[in-house]
Amino acid sequence: MTTPDSNTSSHSRSPHTQRGTQVVARVAAILQAVAASETAGSTAAIALHTGLTRPTTHRLLTALADEGLVDRTENGNWALGPELHILGTVAAQRYPAQELATPCLQRLAEATGESAFFSARRGNEVICLARVEGSFPVRSHVLYEGLRLPLGVASAGIAILGQLPPDQLETALADTRDERQRLGSQHGDAHVRKLVARVRDHGWSLNPGRIVEGSWGMAAAVFDASGQPRYALSLTGIESRFRAERRPQLGAALLDQAHKLSTALRTGAPSA
Repeated sequence: MTTPDSNTSSHSRSPHTQRGTQVVARVAAILQAVAASETAGSTAAIALHTGLTRPTTHRLLTALADEGLVDRTENGNWALGPELHILGTVAAQRYPAQELATPCLQRLAEATGESAFFSARRGNEVICLARVEGSFPVRSHVLYEGLRLPLGVASAGIAILGQLPPDQLETALADTRDERQRLGSQHGDAHVRKLVARVRDHGWSLNPGRIVEGSWGMAAAVFDASGQPRYALSLTGIESRFRAERRPQLGAALLDQAHKLSTALRTGAPSA
């Protein structure tokens, strides 16, 4: 037996409810688009990213700016606003993963000289949350905080896929197939399966320049308190820094820090 509030389909919702839901989805898409631009994004770029018209995008951005959720930069672009920093600081108290990951990133950067990154899975995406630059002077700038990529595209997403049970892997591949294909044929199922097989053999993933030629990456999955592969630590750099003879050393460093971080997330104690 159902109640009036249960199993409500979109057909039975009032127009007002449908419009409200649509506005929330659009606002979320705009905030994600602003966050995904490494520095700041123009109105036109955000409209293109979200699929919204430019007038609608500008109207929503202006309303968000009035609430402090986005900010207008000196050159007229948009960046995340101060109110989001406040909200994020409060929310971070419930999600300590990034704080616990910082020492691991620092150790990886110091030990390898490469740039180290911490990413989190959210649904079928992997979001880059933090980075620590390495000492090697030539760097890859493909990854940055706020960048969202489908599972199976970058090394972090491949590492997470490689730790999923077979049924969850197949579901994730199916759910991300169209988005991966839009990023290029090198992200097709066959290629991803080969990279996932490497994870199952070695524990760490390899991204051999599949996003930008010459920019390579490696990653290891990090498990949350429930034992799910929810995060990843990764290293990125130029191809010559990821030659076959050096990969076991980099992979061992990643697996060591991923284990430390997984333990910290399980116990709540900082990694030693």
